[in-house]
Amino acid sequence: MLNSPTVKKPQANVRCKASRSADSQTDAKATRAPTGVMGARIRQRRKELGLGLQQLAERTGLTASFLSLVERNLTGPSLDSLRRIAEALDVPLFYFAWANSHNPVVRRNQRVLLTFPKEKLTSELLVPNLRGRLEVFISRGKPGTGNIARIPAQDSEEVIYVMKGTLRVQLYETEYELNAGDSIYFHTSALREIHVQGKREAMWLTAITPPVL
Repeated sequence: MLNSPTVKKPQANVRCKASRSADSQTDAKATRAPTGVMGARIRQRRKELGLGLQQLAERTGLTASFLSLVERNLTGPSLDSLRRIAEALDVPLFYFAWANSHNPVVRRNQRVLLTFPKEKLTSELLVPNLRGRLEVFISRGKPGTGNIARIPAQDSEEVIYVMKGTLRVQLYETEYELNAGDSIYFHTSALREIHVQGKREAMWLTAITPPVL
């Protein structure tokens, strides 16, 4: 599935920048999340599973000291680091971003927003929570974004609809170029690469079942 952290809720933003340190775990300029949503939810999920920081570190390949900083919102994880944490805790990426809403309507200015500056990628959740079996989000990526595909531990069905720009999607060994108005369906186990092509920003809608991002 797609690789897509700022957490955007009504009147609240949580911004976590991508990593750029020697061990690729953190960004020295990462800002502290003002609401503490991401760090608190990582810690909550870790404790639900009965894991210590060192145990989570062993599962993710990250250091316990780095994970401690993330949980206290003193630094922000990169896309790759957050994926490792999500997979180790068996939850989607968006799990860390917000408290589940019971309102079936998601207003345009109330979407949960994950932003990864290093990867030049943002994703906005279009469903109110991940309690169901369908995950839908809009992503924006700039040229030079690099491979933003993620192969999840569990297989899901996914559809990508390109709204503007051009994407190159690789399934197994076959590459497909998608322009505005094109769509592609696949099982996430087949996904190998997703790249933004050309000189323009690309925007695309993704629907996945069951949720994995």
